[in-house]
Amino acid sequence: MIILNKLTQKLPEFLKAGKSKIWPLALGIGLISVQSTKAQNGQPYGGVVGKTLNDSKEWWPEPHKAPTGAPNVLWIILDDVGFGASSTFGGIIKTPNFDTLANNGLRYTNFHTAGICAPTRSALLTGRNHHYVHEGGFSHVSMSAGFPGYDGRIPSDKGTIAEILRENGYNTFAVGKYGLTPDEDATDAGPFDRWPTGKGFDHFFGFLGSATDQYKPDLVEDNAHVTPDGRHLNEQITDKAIFYLTRQHKVAPDKPFFLYYAPGATHSPHQVATEWSDLYKGQFDSGWDDFREKVIARQKKLGIIPAYAKLPERNNRIAAWSSLSPAERKLYARFMEVYAGYLTYTDHEVGRLISHLKQSGQLDNTLVFVIIGDNGASKEGTVHGVINPKKNSAKLVAEDAYLKTNIEDITDIGTPQATTNYPLGWAQAANTPFKYWKQDANSEGGTRNPLIVYYPKGIKDKGTIRTQYGHVIDVLPTTLEYTGIKLPEYIRGVKQDTLQGTSLVYSFDHPEAATRHNLQHYYIFGARSVYSNGWKAEAAHHPDNVELGDFKVGQNVPDKSFDDDVWELYNLNDDFNERIDLAKKYPEKLKELKAVFEEQAQRNNLYPFIDWYDVYHQRIHQNYKK
Repeated sequence: MIILNKLTQKLPEFLKAGKSKIWPLALGIGLISVQSTKAQNGQPYGGVVGKTLNDSKEWWPEPHKAPTGAPNVLWIILDDVGFGASSTFGGIIKTPNFDTLANNGLRYTNFHTAGICAPTRSALLTGRNHHYVHEGGFSHVSMSAGFPGYDGRIPSDKGTIAEILRENGYNTFAVGKYGLTPDEDATDAGPFDRWPTGKGFDHFFGFLGSATDQYKPDLVEDNAHVTPDGRHLNEQITDKAIFYLTRQHKVAPDKPFFLYYAPGATHSPHQVATEWSDLYKGQFDSGWDDFREKVIARQKKLGIIPAYAKLPERNNRIAAWSSLSPAERKLYARFMEVYAGYLTYTDHEVGRLISHLKQSGQLDNTLVFVIIGDNGASKEGTVHGVINPKKNSAKLVAEDAYLKTNIEDITDIGTPQATTNYPLGWAQAANTPFKYWKQDANSEGGTRNPLIVYYPKGIKDKGTIRTQYGHVIDVLPTTLEYTGIKLPEYIRGVKQDTLQGTSLVYSFDHPEAATRHNLQHYYIFGARSVYSNGWKAEAAHHPDNVELGDFKVGQNVPDKSFDDDVWELYNLNDDFNERIDLAKKYPEKLKELKAVFEEQAQRNNLYPFIDWYDVYHQRIHQNYKK
């Protein structure tokens, strides 16, 4: 009895400390045990456990429920599109479904991504900077390293939007490209904690890697690889998304859903039926220089860019269209016809999904975000384009032989048997009005992408433009604020780190509101920059992947020191597409911003700097090569 009295006296202390042990407090009478104060769903146990059922009281945790009237959430993110490709943002390529969403929603023209796919997607899904969530490069063996910013393994204390919304009563689905599962885990043996279903998605249908054949994809459903059915992947993922939503709506029509729709398009391989590519026959015969002139004029007319805008000079790696031979022009025009058809087809499949939501009565209560590209247009297609890389690798073939083979293989472009990517000239054109490309984290051309926000019940100022600075880490906090959901303190027992993004809700009804996201850094394999209150300091790094990869038969490209990189300075308030370098005019401002970058680098795990030279020479991920 003395022991029992002492245990009883200690009970408040144990309860306060949240002990989960079971304490024998009585022998044959009264209360038998003390349960954890966080028994289930983070809720303290509210029942009474006696010796028998007669002196006990059952308790069940409250199920997770979304706020009353919470909207469905649909995130759509395309791949490798470029700012000036879609008609929605002034491009020549027809995207009528995106046009409709934007004309009934908001166009954000100053929105940014990380500059390459996996970093962008990790930042999007977590609301945190990509090095901060360990995705400084990729989750692939060849492009990850054993450092906190680079191991490609998103920590559990940095939960995804799917985990957050599922904790708040949503069903969660993902289709298409994931790209964040480490190569070592991406077999049917798992482990599966870094597959989409391990990161908060109830169901997943798509591919785990960065790219896949669109007719023979490396296809996964939930936690197993499955056999594709031979149709284009865009059609398959759209059908599966509609299936998930239909099944859920039938069983629980009042339960909101989150759908992450991420087609592989328009990443290479550019593969699409000729019925789509033939829509553009002859439309690019005037070439990439003419394309850029037409697009910048359209962008000004739509108000997408300032009226004072001028085109940057054509990149010195790209030939003037007028200087090309007739065979080259024919070849390069066909590349762009296929790419344009691929983008229009992707827009069509998004339209099918939107039509389903409308027909099922769910669209009016669905908050839609469309990010047209996870980075700028791709510079990975060489100066001559790629058709069949296994027999025509730029690393193994002299340039004249490479071009000759491409000209001979022109009819293969876009077909299932080819792995097509367009030439560098079209990449710069698709990024109009900006300089440079995907991977160039120093450049707006690498990091500025269109964003559409559409919500029939909530967007009042339909069809208007927003110029506030935004970044991909802002989409998650924007979603949470608009749905009335707070970041959980714990997800599956793991205490959560803070978010780094800034909600854009303040700008929905206020086009003139001052930007709230005023500081952002960028780093992709050497290329780096920092934005601060309209000013931007940036440094390209060499050698880049083009210098390392194109036609370097028997050549050794030397590594270069980061200390040799030349920093540039731009005032984006007056010079939005980085035409006037102010580094020499304002050296103190440049010094100030370089110090800000250094602070951000230390805070967000950017060190050690890893560049493309390290990747190409296999200097990282050594512990998995022994």
